[in-house]
Amino acid sequence: MNFFITLSAFLIFSISSIAQTANVRGFVNDQDTGEPILFCNVVIEGKTIGASTDVNGFFNITDVPIGNQNILITYIGYDTLRTSITLKKNQILTRKLELKQSAIKINNVTISADKQEQKTEVKVSVTKITPKDIKLIPTIGGEPDLAQYLQVLPGVVFTGDQGGQLYIRGGSAIQNKVLLDGMIVYNPFHSIGLFSVFDTDIIRTADIYTGGFGAQYGGRISSIMDIKTRDGNKKRYGGRFSATSFGSKILFEGPLIKKGGNASFVVSAKTSYLDKSSQLFYTYIDTAGLPYNFTDLYGKISVNGSNGSKWNVFGFNYVDNVSYRDVSSLGWKSNGVGSNFVLVPEGSSALIEGNFAYSSYLIGIEEALSAPRSSGINGFNLGLNFTYFNGENELKYGLEVLGYQTDFDFTNASDLQISQKENSTELSGFVNYKLKGEKLIVEPGIRIYKYNSIAATFEPRLGAKFLASDRLRFKLAAGKYSQNLVSTNSDRDVVNLFYGFLSAPEDIPDEFLGKEISNGLQKANHLIVGMEYDFSDNIDFNLEGYVKEFSQLTNINKDKISINDPDFIVEKGLAQGVDLVLKYSNPKFYFWTVYSLGYITRTDENQTYRPHFDRRHNVNLVATYKFGFDNSWSFDARWNFGTGFPFTQTQGFYPLLDFDDGINTTYNEETGELGIIYADLNEGRLPYYHRLDVALKKEYQLSKNSTFNWNVGITNAYNRENIFYFNRIEYKRVNQLPFMPSAGISLTF
Repeated sequence: MNFFITLSAFLIFSISSIAQTANVRGFVNDQDTGEPILFCNVVIEGKTIGASTDVNGFFNITDVPIGNQNILITYIGYDTLRTSITLKKNQILTRKLELKQSAIKINNVTISADKQEQKTEVKVSVTKITPKDIKLIPTIGGEPDLAQYLQVLPGVVFTGDQGGQLYIRGGSAIQNKVLLDGMIVYNPFHSIGLFSVFDTDIIRTADIYTGGFGAQYGGRISSIMDIKTRDGNKKRYGGRFSATSFGSKILFEGPLIKKGGNASFVVSAKTSYLDKSSQLFYTYIDTAGLPYNFTDLYGKISVNGSNGSKWNVFGFNYVDNVSYRDVSSLGWKSNGVGSNFVLVPEGSSALIEGNFAYSSYLIGIEEALSAPRSSGINGFNLGLNFTYFNGENELKYGLEVLGYQTDFDFTNASDLQISQKENSTELSGFVNYKLKGEKLIVEPGIRIYKYNSIAATFEPRLGAKFLASDRLRFKLAAGKYSQNLVSTNSDRDVVNLFYGFLSAPEDIPDEFLGKEISNGLQKANHLIVGMEYDFSDNIDFNLEGYVKEFSQLTNINKDKISINDPDFIVEKGLAQGVDLVLKYSNPKFYFWTVYSLGYITRTDENQTYRPHFDRRHNVNLVATYKFGFDNSWSFDARWNFGTGFPFTQTQGFYPLLDFDDGINTTYNEETGELGIIYADLNEGRLPYYHRLDVALKKEYQLSKNSTFNWNVGITNAYNRENIFYFNRIEYKRVNQLPFMPSAGISLTF
């Protein structure tokens, strides 16, 4: 800790002392709402210097000539802003600026956040998502949701509509880290896989890193989901209400201190009543209704300073329940409270960001044929980051501290108990530097981790992009990654709604494949290469090849049959594949083609096998067509095709005797239960999966700030019977969701 404090002080002193030119920095916000405007262009008029705003609306321009200058700010849909400034030598000038929405609609240009960053950032294996993006795909259940959008991203495999999890480029669900304004969210998806815990209307951006992420992120070995929420409207009170055949939600926002517009709030609540409404609308699926319900609550208060510095405090409470008749009953709840800030110190070229949060997650399940299980995790995370700008180059470094407790209790099929209650701490620091030349952008970095009593780990990271031409770019990312958390279920489980957490266990084998094991951390190495090509202003092409080497994986030992067997086993894995994305967009028509080819293996002491989420080919076609007066009508469609998942075949059956009477058991007369003889692990393949979802939407503009929308949609439009699981004992196939129409209305005010 002392090392990083000393380093921070040294860098602040060094950079401040050598600054010899004037700097201009500040924030750009929407005049009507006070919300930051992302990725708008800020330039010094008549010069070749400028910058784009980030997710906070922040910009920083260095090496600005002293004297009288004009700042010029442009963004599609807003009036151009020109403001005069006077600069002195070595001055650091901070401005808080506002853009006014244009009265003239511009329909011939479409600019995405991704496109703005392609030539200035490395951004390998990352997709930037905004609420506008989420609303481009069919609104299943009548309400757009991040979970539905994530399923169409390159490299993402989704295992089912019911109880499905996201597997990203060969990593399991436990290896995906989800951040909400810096707070760790342990379970972001509800048991019915159509919905996340996040209200789309509170999201500002979501950066989804499917691999090769930089040194600023750590603690997971597969992917990062970094979600930023927007502030409440600082100028007026407003909100949104919606009701669908699946559920309903309400959002309310406005200024806390209306004069000056420096403080605001936003609150959101959404709930599902699918378990009740399905008894009326979807009786052909199950007369007792679909057994899913959830309630999500979120609130945030934001306070802005006169120079653009900002402080937020927020909290959430998420509850999920599912009950399959005579099979299992599961419920989980997650809650948390946190705070973050962005600080722009006067007289310093630094941008300081920090966060502190506490969150908890508790899940329990009761099953008809096995003992109850429970798992919980709770703890805090604290982060502090510093960013310095030197022209287009950027130095970023920071600290992160985590402290949490895990509690797990489980009795397996052999009636042996596996339990853990442990306190853990993680201390990490990182340094990342972005160096931008005329044709080359390079981002080297390193992250240092200290887990409990485990020796410090050093994780180098590297990202690079070569601008071959104005349209063609090549990119690369590589790095080492580690994580302390382990899943309470095995990667070999086919269907498992129980999603819990463990700290890296000590009860693991001393050796694996002849090599000594020093700790229970999970570890991985990433290598990604790719290219981007702009066929035109409307057509983008992206191709990436990746390799993820999971050098050490820890799994719960499902085959433990005696107290001498370890609770956990060690494996290694390899994921490799290619992802292709082709996008076409104009104001009326949007088309997105995603193709993923993947090969995933796991290896234990005895065998190499394909995990159940090893989908060889995965295709997503997404289209949106807008028509009618002012493009107020919208027709959306999504078609997903995937080759079959691996499964273990049945070779035969036999009478399973329990010998309750010992040697007196009349085994020649008793029939016993039905025992199953299995083939080799995951040697078979399930049938192909494909599904078409469509939606039709209409918007009515009631006033300047009020709109009314209605929508109708169909999930699984041609009623494809996609398998969920197969009950071998009853010889009964259970399918995913069938043909399901839905409808909804919403009012924004």
